[in-house]
Amino acid sequence: MNQDIIAGNWKQLKGRIQAKWGDLTDDDFKVAQGNAEYLEGRLQERYGYDRDRAHTEVEDFQRSLRSDKSMNH
Repeated sequence: MNQDIIAGNWKQLKGRIQAKWGDLTDDDFKVAQGNAEYLEGRLQERYGYDRDRAHTEVEDFQRSLRSDKSMNH
């Protein structure tokens, strides 16, 4: 998984991530600091996702970011 997208744009993406996964807390965001693996763990805890589902959710989110970025250029 390419974690650079989330890690490199963490401050800008926090709002979009929180809009998608509203059960994540401010503390989750403070600790995550762009770490996609930590984000996957929080999704497992907060939403009851299994590991594969959490991984897929984060990958899909990152793919959507790449799509948005390519459309803006």
